[in-house]
Amino acid sequence: MPSAVTFLAIDHGSDSGRCFAGHFSGERLTLEEVARWPNGPVRIGSSLYWNAFGLWQASSDALAQAGQRWGERVRSVGVSTWGVDFALLAEDDTLLDAPHHYRDPRVEGLIEEACRVVSREMIYAQTGVQFVQVNTLFQLLALARRNAPCLLHAARLLMMPDLFHFWLSGVQATERSIASTTQCYNPGTGCWADEILGLLNLPHHIFGEIVEPGTNLGPLRSTIAETTGLTRTAVIAPVSHDTQSAVAAIPAGAGPWAFLSSGTWSLMGVERTEPLITPASLAADMTNEVGYGNTITLLTNIIGLWLLQESRRCWQRAGRSLTFAEIEQLAAHTPACASLIDPGDPSFLNPPDMLAAIRRYCERTGQVAPVQVGEIARCIYESLALTYRRVAQRLDILTGHRLETVHLVGGGAQSALLCQLAADAMERPVIAGPVEATALGSVLVQAMSLGYIASHAEARELVRRSFPPTVYQPRSSARWQEAEARFARMPPVASG
Repeated sequence: MPSAVTFLAIDHGSDSGRCFAGHFSGERLTLEEVARWPNGPVRIGSSLYWNAFGLWQASSDALAQAGQRWGERVRSVGVSTWGVDFALLAEDDTLLDAPHHYRDPRVEGLIEEACRVVSREMIYAQTGVQFVQVNTLFQLLALARRNAPCLLHAARLLMMPDLFHFWLSGVQATERSIASTTQCYNPGTGCWADEILGLLNLPHHIFGEIVEPGTNLGPLRSTIAETTGLTRTAVIAPVSHDTQSAVAAIPAGAGPWAFLSSGTWSLMGVERTEPLITPASLAADMTNEVGYGNTITLLTNIIGLWLLQESRRCWQRAGRSLTFAEIEQLAAHTPACASLIDPGDPSFLNPPDMLAAIRRYCERTGQVAPVQVGEIARCIYESLALTYRRVAQRLDILTGHRLETVHLVGGGAQSALLCQLAADAMERPVIAGPVEATALGSVLVQAMSLGYIASHAEARELVRRSFPPTVYQPRSSARWQEAEARFARMPPVASG
């Protein structure tokens, strides 16, 4: 591929990080993995942090590998991460504290505290964001309530991808899609939600310039360019929130469609031209986030494969190492709908033992508690599928039409069982793939920014040609209707 150009996508997920090279020939696009590294919380005392310096080192090593292999052919690099988490910088641009992990217990009870000062309706009217205790707004409120020195002395707040872009380029800016995850941003005005910040006595000055997805931040810092050999490489802020980057890569065609980005979290929604901020969308737990090309994604956040990831860790600690493929096979040969959970119950947010949390939930709701690996995995897969069914029905109502297909992207697209159960439960086709949609979306936005691809429509057509999806047709839905009725009758379960 001598005439191809290359774009680098660094994707820090909440469970692992990776760097991909996207090679574009003009007709086809290929993705090649450069490196992969683990990611996860670092516990110090009772607090959870991200290892930001470790992620930076892993990214730098990956860039050096890419420079050795492709050198001047690499046109740009962009970073995407999970949402809501941030770093606080001093006047001299140094970190004031290690970035906290969104599962840190400091945020417990902060939604209720905020809503005693500003009504839930007012916060939603100005931010359009689903109320989840991990949101940036409540993390900042936790710092403010204890007069944390890192907040008192902060000169700038940078979201996690913005921090890495700053370290790469020297430019401090907040990309719009990641800003929209914070519940500190107003999607109607396109500015920070200053009124909400003021009413909660949170500092305005730490929020900086917002830039569009695809903004060229300039060249790599000279020291990085010299050590990596990437001398012709620009730093481009792609769609920096990993979910929105994945949506940018969806090979959607004609007809009403929904997306389901399936990873540690499941994010399900639709692409729109304007926000939908109404009492009905608030009641339906819908978020309005910014996507590529001035789009708004109306979506809801669902605890996703985190349930399975944490269960797998429990089995590993007990001495049973299983691959996800092996777990799926055991689930596939387990009777259907024996037990169900509500993935959104607070008891599943960060339990010390996920297997125990699942069993307690089932016992408290009058069900037989799953014990075997296949039983627990089947419970998780089917409970997620039922949650997708519920969200799809809400989206049908909110948008005023039935969504004909669901594009499932991300790690969950590798699970044939999850994809088929989702199609069955939602009673509509599931179009699965691409798997590495976040990295692919980053590559596409970089290529559009530099003029190699003319439009988003052309980019999505390129994905269809280069990464043919797998289609799962729905099967009989009678048992799903019965399971949904059981699901609806489950009483609320308190956290813990």
